[in-house]
This record gives sequence, structure tokens and C-alpha cells, in this order.
Amino acid sequence: MAIFNGMNISASGMTAQTMRMDTIAQNLANIDTTRDENGNTYRRKTVVFAEKNKDAFGAALAMQQARRATTLNGQGVKVTAIAEDHVTALKKVYDPAHPDADEDGYVTYPNVDTVTEMTNLIDASRSYEANVTAFNATKNMLLKGLDVGNG
Repeated sequence: MAIFNGMNISASGMTAQTMRMDTIAQNLANIDTTRDENGNTYRRKTVVFAEKNKDAFGAALAMQQARRATTLNGQGVKVTAIAEDHVTALKKVYDPAHPDADEDGYVTYPNVDTVTEMTNLIDASRSYEANVTAFNATKNMLLKGLDVGNG
């Protein structure tokens, strides 16, 4: 039902930001993990978002022209993937006593930076709060609409 579109969009944003916060927490939990279950160094993970029910431009244009609408209706956001960060270099620390040290005495640590992760966590938290505010505003408008008839 079109009346609940605003709430559905906000709910999809809250779900996506929750996934993002969970991924950031996983990154922070593995900041000192030198080996994963496969023996590889843990790599920072990021969440990839996309528009929900994204149509090709031509299809969206034809649909809007048929309706003669002036605005596009949003459908929300979805998580399309959790990708590993292969752009940021892994950290090498000299520690010959570490069991995972290579032949030169260097240990390879994940490419997780605490400051970056905390900044992203604050951003995700604020985005979540913005979606909650939009959800509650939509809910209050719908409730006020129901009160109009009780006049």
C-alpha cells in the first residue's frame, strides 16, 4: 500500500545501517586477528548498498510518463554485498617472538584502523537515528490523518 511507503523506506534504511554497524563491530573485534579460519590475515569488511527495486532508467522513465507524475517514488535501500577491503594495505609490525611472524620477523595485521571504524560507526549510528526520526514522523502523520475523521 502506497500509504506505508515512507515507513518501508525508513525501515529499509534502519536495516541497512544495522548491518553496517554489525560489520564495523566485526572489524573492531578482529583488529588484532593475524589468522582467520583459512590461515589468511583478516581483511576489513565494508557494506555495499544499492537502491531497492532499482529499474533501468528507460523502464522508470516510461513508468513515470505513463503516470504523468513529476517525482519518482523511492523504494528504499538494500545491502547487496559485504566486501573485503583489498585497497588498504595490511599492516606489518616487527615482532619476531609472535607465532605468526614471517622469516624476517614481521607479523601481518589486518587493515583495520580504529579511528576510521569509529568514525564510520558514528556515521552509521546517525544515519540510523535519522531513519528512526523519519519513520516516527511518517507514523505521526498517519495517526493525525486518522484523527481528522474523529473531529
